[in-house]
Amino acid sequence: MKLHFKRYGSGRPALCILHGLFGSLNHWHSHARVLSDRFTVYVLDQRNHGGSPHDGMMTYDAMADDLREFMDEHSIPAARLLGHSMGGKTAMRFAGLHPSRLDSLVVVDIAPRAYPPAHDDIFETLFAVDPSRYASREAIDRELQPFLPEPRVRQFLLTNLSRDAGGHYHWKMNVPVIHRNYRAIAGSVQVDPPFTGPALFIRGERSQYLLPADEPGIRALFPQARFFTVPGAGHWVHAEVPEVFRQTLLEFYE
Repeated sequence: MKLHFKRYGSGRPALCILHGLFGSLNHWHSHARVLSDRFTVYVLDQRNHGGSPHDGMMTYDAMADDLREFMDEHSIPAARLLGHSMGGKTAMRFAGLHPSRLDSLVVVDIAPRAYPPAHDDIFETLFAVDPSRYASREAIDRELQPFLPEPRVRQFLLTNLSRDAGGHYHWKMNVPVIHRNYRAIAGSVQVDPPFTGPALFIRGERSQYLLPADEPGIRALFPQARFFTVPGAGHWVHAEVPEVFRQTLLEFYE
């Protein structure tokens, strides 16, 4: 599968960035631009998201294999890997399957454990609102509001809109397949053998996704794991407190 991507910088060690569920590479533009002073940064759309191909399978093994194929295609023998949420789980699975292809790992606000369903309201909304019926993003936003009153969540989802040649809006992400595979996406990931390279786990202070109670289990799989809590941040650490997030990354990469 040929993943859609953007590259920033050239001629330096490679850094690959993986977005989270319902996300896309566009959410990482500002970070990639700054990090390109130090690395060649590849920001990828994972399968069934953004501009990448749609496919009926969406497991972490499949997404880790997509990344391996991408690295092979672009002659990247090994890379630093950064993943947020679902992308963090893909990155952890990649560390277990292909440790020799990984120089270091950064996981943002997710643990390798299974999570209870937390996106039912978003799936309900995406199935209820057909964007092709509306003439503007503003009209779609108004239609989403009764289902999702939080403006930040709506704006995040609206970044997934695209228009076809006829001017009709549609969701770029493959909503039916993501929903069908949601149990696997929310499930745990295996890392066997443990990844012994450098690893950093960044969590948001207000988030419930990565908790202090997760640390012993993470250290068993990532013996060199370090942890950093970003004050005042929720789950979207990189978007909510971008400067602190970037500084934390740069200190880790020194």
